[in-house]
Amino acid sequence: MNRQTKRMMQRQGSDRPRSPEERREERRSRTQATTSGPNRERVGPTQYLSEARSELRKVSWPNRREVTNSSIIVLICVVFMTALIFGFDYASSKFVLFMFG
Repeated sequence: MNRQTKRMMQRQGSDRPRSPEERREERRSRTQATTSGPNRERVGPTQYLSEARSELRKVSWPNRREVTNSSIIVLICVVFMTALIFGFDYASSKFVLFMFG
């Protein structure tokens, strides 16, 4: 957990232990919120898109170097796992042919 998350939890008061009554009340309010689905107010497409855009601005996007490094690592792992599976398959087929062929 990073500092920013800890600060946010302190502001919301979720970093302190809660009593069993508070937990029950929180659970009750959550279930009421999920069961009252059809009564929620719908928003228009422009408001939805503007809210989606504002949420996407909050995302910590990787830079080009991080994406390149991650892609190279993934490709190396895929090639290695492909070779490993191919090797096991080839060896097991040769073993079966040797035993029964």
